[in-house]
Amino acid sequence: MLTTIINIFAKVLDIAIVWFILYELLKYARTNFKLTLIFKGVLIIVLLKLLSDWLNLNTVGIILEYVISWGPLAIIIIFQPEIRNVLESIGRSQLLGRHKTLTVDEREKMVYEIINAVEYLKKNKIGALIVIERDYSLAQYIEPANKIYADISSELLISIFWPNNPLHDGGVIIQGDKVTCAGSVFPTSMNPNISKRLGTRHRAALGISEISDAIALIVSEETGRVSIAIKSELNYNLSLDDAKLLLLEELQPKKETFYEVDTESEGEENEEETK
Repeated sequence: MLTTIINIFAKVLDIAIVWFILYELLKYARTNFKLTLIFKGVLIIVLLKLLSDWLNLNTVGIILEYVISWGPLAIIIIFQPEIRNVLESIGRSQLLGRHKTLTVDEREKMVYEIINAVEYLKKNKIGALIVIERDYSLAQYIEPANKIYADISSELLISIFWPNNPLHDGGVIIQGDKVTCAGSVFPTSMNPNISKRLGTRHRAALGISEISDAIALIVSEETGRVSIAIKSELNYNLSLDDAKLLLLEELQPKKETFYEVDTESEGEENEEETK
């Protein structure tokens, strides 16, 4: 009896692990255009193989057998950067994100300084790319960049993106309430649905939002428009108020919401007791 239960548990665990891996891969593929192409290509090849077997297409079947045999190796070689990003995403620890350690006042001050800088950059049409790290570490983009490790201030951000500054063309990475580095280079999004009018900064912002949970804020050098890329989506041409609210909402720790709810419920209970 015990052996039977153990065997059943092992089979259920085996299936659960496989489904979990497939779920994580599909979830990541949904927000990564290149990985989506890989899945589509594999699906098409499998369907063609089934069709060739059904219709007895010998030549096509032989070719597809070679493709299936050598396909995994070819995928590893051709899509090595995408596979590496998947493995890095799995290996990243949520403890690496530093925004959760900020108090409400620190978080509001950080957003206040960023929006003040963005307002100046917007009025003067100075291009900027500001990336805020969250749960996923951006260490690989920080390492080759110019280290700063300074408190966030609107004056610092403006000076970094000032025209003719050597760091002007790169991006700034913020960890917690510190400007960690400047001049960072991010992968550009290859999504064909992106408007051709968008420049390198917007594509880089979308690119980093596709492979991480970072928040990327962009100020267009041509139009002065403010946009924010989050979770592979570009919120284009935002007002300063909308940008501020979006940043505050996205940077709010999930745990804080529960505390606020508990506080409200406790307050209601106290009022009832008083009555």
